[in-house]
Amino acid sequence: MTNADFLPADDLAAIDAIQRRALWLAVNMVHHANHVRPNTDGTKIGGHQASSASMVTILTALYTRFLRAGDRVAVKPHASPVFHALQYLMGNLDQRYLTELRTYKGLQAYPSRTKDPDQIDFSMGSVGLGAVAPAFAALASGYCAAHFGEVSSRRFIATMGDAELDEGNVWEALLDEALSGIQGLIWIVDLNRQSLDRVVPGIRAARLKRLFEEHGWRVLEAKYGRQLQARFAGPGGAALRACIDTMPNEEYQALIRRSGAEIRARLGQSHSDGADAAAAVADLADDQLAELIANLGGHDLEELLSVLDDAASDPSRPAIVFAYTIKGWGLPIAGHPLNHSMLLNGEQIDTLRTTQGLDAAQQWDAFPPDSAEAEVLAAAVRRLTPQSPVATAAMPASLVPDRLDVPTPAQTSTQDAFGRILVRVADVPGLRERVVTTSPDVSVSTNLAGWINKTGVFTFAEHPDYETEAYRLLRWQRGPTGQHIELGISEMNLFMLLGMFGLSAELCGQPLIPIGTVYDPFVCRGLDALIYAIYSGAKFIVAGTPSGITLAPEGGAHQSNVTSSLGIELPGLETWEPAFAREVEWAMLDAMRQCCDREHGRPSFLRLTTRPIDQQPFDDAMARLGEPALRAQVLRGGYRLIAGATAGAPEDTVQIVACGVMVAEAVAAAHALHREGVAANVIVLTSPRRVYEAWRNGESDALDWLIPRHERHAPIITVHDSSTHSLAWLGSVYGAPLTALGVDAFGQSGARDALYTHYGIDTPAIVEAAFAALDRRALR
Repeated sequence: MTNADFLPADDLAAIDAIQRRALWLAVNMVHHANHVRPNTDGTKIGGHQASSASMVTILTALYTRFLRAGDRVAVKPHASPVFHALQYLMGNLDQRYLTELRTYKGLQAYPSRTKDPDQIDFSMGSVGLGAVAPAFAALASGYCAAHFGEVSSRRFIATMGDAELDEGNVWEALLDEALSGIQGLIWIVDLNRQSLDRVVPGIRAARLKRLFEEHGWRVLEAKYGRQLQARFAGPGGAALRACIDTMPNEEYQALIRRSGAEIRARLGQSHSDGADAAAAVADLADDQLAELIANLGGHDLEELLSVLDDAASDPSRPAIVFAYTIKGWGLPIAGHPLNHSMLLNGEQIDTLRTTQGLDAAQQWDAFPPDSAEAEVLAAAVRRLTPQSPVATAAMPASLVPDRLDVPTPAQTSTQDAFGRILVRVADVPGLRERVVTTSPDVSVSTNLAGWINKTGVFTFAEHPDYETEAYRLLRWQRGPTGQHIELGISEMNLFMLLGMFGLSAELCGQPLIPIGTVYDPFVCRGLDALIYAIYSGAKFIVAGTPSGITLAPEGGAHQSNVTSSLGIELPGLETWEPAFAREVEWAMLDAMRQCCDREHGRPSFLRLTTRPIDQQPFDDAMARLGEPALRAQVLRGGYRLIAGATAGAPEDTVQIVACGVMVAEAVAAAHALHREGVAANVIVLTSPRRVYEAWRNGESDALDWLIPRHERHAPIITVHDSSTHSLAWLGSVYGAPLTALGVDAFGQSGARDALYTHYGIDTPAIVEAAFAALDRRALR
C-alpha cells in the first residue's frame, strides 16, 4: 500500500479540480497571449497548449502531493504554462503574470532560473538538457554531503517528453560512471508518443525500458488508469490489454479520436481474440468506451501517485517512471498528430471556460480560500516550505588569497602554470576545500595530475588502490574525500557537471569552485551545455587547453580557431588568454573570486597552450610598471609589454597587439622593427573580452592605458592563434588602420614554425605586415 491508496475521496476530487483549473489557466494564458493581447509586430507567440495538457496531471500530482521541502524539479520546457498556473494557485505568483506569458519582463517561454518571477530550480529550453541537469545536480548534492555534511537539497526530479530521449546527451550521461552512486534521482517521462511534427512510429517504450534497466535504473510505469485496469481483470480483459499493448503508436493515437462505435469495431477486428476484446467492453455505452480507451496512467491521479511513491521508496538508485499520457488531454485537439502548435479557437476557449463554471470576469480566479482545493494547495505549500531551513554556507572572496607565489621556470607554458597553480591551491586552507576539478578523460594531458595526487578522485564508495602501470604517474586514490571527478570522453557531460556544481550554493546550500579542463578544440562539442550553464547563472572555471595550431603535429582535427571569438560573444562569460605564468595566476584568482560572488560573479574561460615561452619580457614589464600596476592592467584586459615609441618618429609608430602564445612572435617582431627604426609597441591582451566590453560600454578612457591619445592613428597589427575576427574590432576603436593576422582555415599537421609560416603568423609575417601598413599610411 502507498500514500496514494489512502487518498480520501474528497482530497482526490479536490486534486482533480486543481489539475483541471491549472489546465484551464494554462490554456487561457496561451490563448490570451496569441489572440487577446495586442500584438503590434505580428510575431508568432505560441505557447504549447497541447503539451501543457499532456503534463498537467504529472505536475499537479507532484506539487499537490508528492514533493517535499528540498526537492528540486526540472519542468518539461513546453509545460511551463501549467507550472506557472500551479504556482499561481499556490500563491507563489502574482495574478498579473498570467496575462504576461512571453512578454518583456513577463513569464518566459520556458522556465528560467534567472528571468522568471517564480522559483525555478532548473532553466529549461534546449531539449535533453533538462533531463540530465538534475542528474548532475544529484551528483553535486552527494559530493557536498560527503564533504560538508549538511545540504539543503533532498531529491532531484526531472520531467521530460519521450522525444527528449532521442537526444544524445541523455545517453552520454547515462553511460558515465561518474554518476554511479547518486541518490534520490527520479526521471518522469511524459510518454505521449508524439514529437513536434508527428506521432512517434512503432512502439519504442519497451526498448527504452530495457536500456534503463541495463544501466541499473529502477524502471516503473504508469501505463493504464484504474478504470482500464479493472476491465483487464474481468472477462476478456487479457485480450483487451493485448489488443492495446500491441497497437502501434500511430493506430492508438488515431483510435482515441474515433467514436465509440468505431473503437468497438476496431477491437472486434483485433487478431485472433478480437471477440474477447470486444466482449470485455460490451456493456459500455459508446461515449463511455471512448473515455475508457483513453484512460492512461499518466492522467489517473491515483495510479500516478502510487507509482511515484514506488519510485521514491528506494532512493539508493535512480528511478525512471514512464507515464503514459495523451498530448492535448482534456482538449478538443487531444491526440491530433499535428497538435503541437495548434491553438484552441475562441469558441473552444469559451466552452472550456464554461466547464470550469467560470465566466469572462472570473476567468483568472484562483479557488476560494475556504474551499477544499485551497486547503489541499495550502497543505502543499506547507510541505514545500522547509521547517528548519539550511543556511547557505559562506564562501567569501577573502578565501582567495591575493597571490600564490607559484615558482615559475624561465621557460614555461600557460598550461603548465595552470597545473602548478592548482597544486598551490591545494595548500591553501579554506580555499582548497571548496575547489573541485573535473575533466573528460584528459586529466593528465591538461596538467591536473599534481592536484589529483594531492586531493584524490571523488567516488561515493572507497575503492582499493591497485598499483598498475596506468597509475604510476597518477595516484588514483578514489573515495568520498576526493576532489576530482573524472568523466568519460563527453564534453557535454563536462559542461553539465560544471553548470550544476556551479549552482551548488543555490541548489544544495554548499558553494563550490568547480574547475574543468577540456581540449580547446572540443569546447564546441559541449557548446549547448556550456551555454545552458551560463544562462542558468552557474559560477565555474573552464580551461580550454591545448589550443590553436600551436598544437602543431596533432593536425586540423585537434586545432581550434573559433573559441576566442566564442569567449567574446557568449553572454556573461569572463574570457582569458594569458601569455605568461603570472597572468595565469592573476586570472585564476580573479576567476575564483567570481565564483565566490553568487550575485554578480560570472563563469570564466581560460584558453591555454602547451608551448613554453620565455618569461623575461614579462619580468621586464613588471620592473618598468611595478607589480600592482601591472596586475591591475592584466585584470583590466591588457597592458603594454614593450613601449617602443622612443625607437622612431611618431609617423613610424605601429601597434602590435597579441594574445596568448603569439606574444613571443610579437616580441621578436618588435625587436626586428626597432632595428629598422620603427617604433613598435607590443600590447598584450590578456582578456580581449574585458577590453571589448570597456570599449562597447563607452568608458571615457577606453584603451587609453593601452594606446595613448597621441598614438591613436598608428596602424595596428593583430596576431592571434585563432580567427582573425576575434581581434579585428580593435580598428574600430579610434578608426585606426588594422591588419589582422590569424588562422582562418582548418589547420594541418606539421612543425610549429612551419605552420606559423604557412598561416602568416610568424615573426617575418608580423614585420612584413607592419611595413606594409606604414607604407599605406605614407601613401595617404
